[in-house]
Amino acid sequence: MDPKTAVQNPFHAGELEAQARAGVGDVSQWAGGFIRSYLPEQHREFHTSLPFLVIAGADSDERIWVTLLDGDEGFIHSPDAYSLTLNTIIDIQDPLADTLNTGTDVGALGIELATRRRNRFSGQFNKTADGYAIDIHQTFGNCPQYINERAWTRVPRNTPAQVKRSSTLSISQIELIKHADTMFIGSGHQKSNNTPSRSYDASHRGGAPGFVHVSDTSHLQIPDYAGNNFFNTIGNLISNPRIGLVFVNFETGSLLHISGRATIDWSPQNTFDSDALRVIDVEIDAVIERPGAVALRWSQQDHLLRQLKVARRKKEAHNITSFYLTPADHKPLPGFKAGQHLPVEIQIPGQTGTSKRSYSLSGPPDATNSYRLSIKREHKGLVSRFFHDQLYEGAIIRASVPSGDFVMPCGNCPVVLASAGVGLTPMISMLHSTLSDAVPRRIWFVHGSRNGNEHALQSEVTQLIAKHPYAQQKRFYSRPLESDILGKDYDKHGRITAQDVLNLNSGPDTQYLLCGPTPFLADIKNGLEASGVPAENIHYETFGPAG
Repeated sequence: MDPKTAVQNPFHAGELEAQARAGVGDVSQWAGGFIRSYLPEQHREFHTSLPFLVIAGADSDERIWVTLLDGDEGFIHSPDAYSLTLNTIIDIQDPLADTLNTGTDVGALGIELATRRRNRFSGQFNKTADGYAIDIHQTFGNCPQYINERAWTRVPRNTPAQVKRSSTLSISQIELIKHADTMFIGSGHQKSNNTPSRSYDASHRGGAPGFVHVSDTSHLQIPDYAGNNFFNTIGNLISNPRIGLVFVNFETGSLLHISGRATIDWSPQNTFDSDALRVIDVEIDAVIERPGAVALRWSQQDHLLRQLKVARRKKEAHNITSFYLTPADHKPLPGFKAGQHLPVEIQIPGQTGTSKRSYSLSGPPDATNSYRLSIKREHKGLVSRFFHDQLYEGAIIRASVPSGDFVMPCGNCPVVLASAGVGLTPMISMLHSTLSDAVPRRIWFVHGSRNGNEHALQSEVTQLIAKHPYAQQKRFYSRPLESDILGKDYDKHGRITAQDVLNLNSGPDTQYLLCGPTPFLADIKNGLEASGVPAENIHYETFGPAG
């Protein structure tokens, strides 16, 4: 297979059933472009920088388990885009030790808690003379929502303490789960031979402390929040109810492994978590607690949280409002790169614990006394509704430092910024940044909206474009109002297509940055690649649920 060829039919029957039950439409029409059979260079660099990998698989009794594999500095290597090698030793007490040492299908997750980046893949795990190798089958990107930030350190590796095995949870294990804000979940689908979807999946779950509910010593309830609409975990559980979980004691490096069977509650009533769209009910079959299993320790980054005051609100469109945030302590704010997002933490009345989200910064990155977030009010968005309905001037929220790697590439190459809906927020920051550069570059700002009422910040963009002769914009309205037509407030009726972007004739060295609903991204990305645009020239940002 061509290394640049995306998997065209990525979903098995269970995932398709889950997507249908959730009413998200035909995800396979657009999702193939986001599922690859190789690791892009950026993902190779990401994985080889990590201190651990999360691995999901099955033991010889077909029970599914999840574990963490760690090693010394630089223990992960990437010989090519199709493989990773791990220079490490697997503890014989690890529930997956036997199958990992004999070769097996696995799901894997690379996650960096400090920066909230993550990337998932599946493949074949094999023993080698120097350690282990994973042959890549499928790779997936992930948004940073629900990741609780932590920094890690290595400690001397000691002989692990006595492993505890049982079929139910102990009091101390229940206490760990009740205080956990992070866990990793494993599931698998092994019914189809020789298909990329025949494998296991390792995924992250996070929330407020105690987001996993302990019903009793043998039953757990896991909330399922809005995600990318692929439904890999839920789909796997429909096909195979076996499930694996691992909770990490971040202070001691201990791992609490759980294996069991799951059912999906599609319409939870009086749920313990109002943000949950579904609930995964887990019946526990086996528990393994491994004290000091990894030579890593993590610390929360609460000291990096700053109190920010809402200095001003401004309605930008009928469903988008900008919030101007200033430091409550009047000290300068950390700078950010155009395109990055701001992780915020909100205490919503009636909610247990705080709610965390990330929103793209829409203002110029050289501002040191104010951040601007332009947020769309989502009908089912707990935090976005709170911002719009209850957060007014003078209110205080907490935020950590800006982060994210969706930033401007190169120094002076031509750039096309293409967005749809609220996806324009990081693009406006990039527009500010690019037009203020000492060395000018050609730039096209292409945006699609339904109509003028939903087109946020258009006057700001128009004013910026008018001041720079090497900058242009194209505005697409899919459902223009009569006032839009009379005022000629847009350039073309319809949605943005890849051909529209190619018709800009921006040149072979152009870098394309895309942001918006996932089907929009897939359509533009796939169309550009089909026309010969190199994949490394196309950069995109996904966040929140797929549109």
